[in-house]
Amino acid sequence: MTKLTITEALQEVKTINARIVKKQESIGNYLARDSRVRDPLEKGGGSEKFISGERQSIADLRTRLINIRSSIQRTNLSSEMTLQGTARSVADWLTWRREVAGGEQIFVTSMLAGIRKIRNEVQKLGGTVGRTTMVESLEKSDPPQIVVNADETALMKEQEKIETLLGELDGKLSLFNAVTFIEV
Repeated sequence: MTKLTITEALQEVKTINARIVKKQESIGNYLARDSRVRDPLEKGGGSEKFISGERQSIADLRTRLINIRSSIQRTNLSSEMTLQGTARSVADWLTWRREVAGGEQIFVTSMLAGIRKIRNEVQKLGGTVGRTTMVESLEKSDPPQIVVNADETALMKEQEKIETLLGELDGKLSLFNAVTFIEV
């Protein structure tokens, strides 16, 4: 068993993936040859032995990759992190970042953009936009009075909170990964 920080393990994952690609490419160079041409790997046991060895090496690297990822996942599931008063496992925070944060950012941003667009269009017509219920016009020729059903200030604070939370998460994850050891 090897003891590594998560940061070191993640770097090893990148290295393993690069090694696998190179080994796959090298196998491709020796898949077949003209029988009239001497096997360039004859001294080392031949191309068949080379391919077999490289395939076994790739299988071993993939097993190492699985073991690293599994060890990281076990650690992330059992380690808790608190951000802005919310405690979750590291795995849950990573899922939130990957599956929730981006969609929430887009949704809040689109709500704010929608309110601004409505405001601009209504103001061009001489109307008003506000948060309170306005007196209804009885005349169709009166300018529109639009009531916004969402708190724009709260939406801007929510947008800022998500951005801040993502920044804090990245910082804490970097520190966590640098000081947390796994065994592979």
